[in-house]
Amino acid sequence: MPQVVPYTFDTHVEAALFLKDAPVFALSDGTIRFPAGGEKVLEAHKGGLVTARYDAFSHRLLTGGEDGRVVATLPDRTLSELGSAGRKWITAVAGGPGGAIGYAAGRSAFVREAKGEAREFVHARTVEDVAFAPKGLRLATARYDGANLFFAGTDAKPQELDWKGPHTDVFFSPDGRFLVTVMQENALHGWRLEDGKHMRMTGYPAKVKSWSWSAKTKFLATSGAPAAILWPFSSKDGPMNKAPLELGTRGDTMVTAVACHPSDDILAIGYADGMILAVRFADSKEALLRRGGSGGVTTLGWDKEGRFLTFGSDSGEAGVVDIAS
Repeated sequence: MPQVVPYTFDTHVEAALFLKDAPVFALSDGTIRFPAGGEKVLEAHKGGLVTARYDAFSHRLLTGGEDGRVVATLPDRTLSELGSAGRKWITAVAGGPGGAIGYAAGRSAFVREAKGEAREFVHARTVEDVAFAPKGLRLATARYDGANLFFAGTDAKPQELDWKGPHTDVFFSPDGRFLVTVMQENALHGWRLEDGKHMRMTGYPAKVKSWSWSAKTKFLATSGAPAAILWPFSSKDGPMNKAPLELGTRGDTMVTAVACHPSDDILAIGYADGMILAVRFADSKEALLRRGGSGGVTTLGWDKEGRFLTFGSDSGEAGVVDIAS
């Protein structure tokens, strides 16, 4: 069994990831922890952290808090405030090309390029999430009854992608061909962006709270079932009329977090009882990475080489798994 370096925090772990080679944990109390090599604690948000997301464009951690601030945590263990929404909570953050950021507060989405003021995009109802396309300054927002697409550097009206019901999260495929939302009901919805064709991904017994794209956009891995559900996206039509892969089934124990290996067809799967498995796509072969714990796994993150895996739980347990050991 691989070696695990454990850490224990006193609150929910919102995000676990690597900045360069250092494991980093964003906690619900508003602190950012660098535990390796002598713990360093950064006070990112007063009142609590609401959202945290890795910015793959600029290799930094973005967080939003109850204090109305958007904060970047950098690999040199420093903080930088990048945006503000006054007294409103920041409920979603995203990194974009050229150092741009997007964030949501109430009924507004904001985009701020590395230099310049934030641009506001007002919606009729609450903005639930924001995401940038892989290329170009194009912002997607999740809203009630669908998603909007903005060319964030212009005043052009958004492209509206409609589907009835509340949409709570939004993300692009890494190749930019598809947009996918997580719905309040136990389902995903997608659009093929070249023609707006709909894609329904249903059958989950619980809400999807974790997702990860595999290398070369072959599969979209998700939580929300007693197995990791992997929808095929390699063809032009994405998952339409195709059955998903199911990996890591453990009776009725729910999958709560997933993270695809950065280069190989391997999936790290975290469960409601704290167990973590690594499963190979090709033959479903499993390797036990962690036996279990006191809380459900909430977050998983690979280092860039795919040797180390960070994890965090809702009980504050966290750690780093050395896969090579």
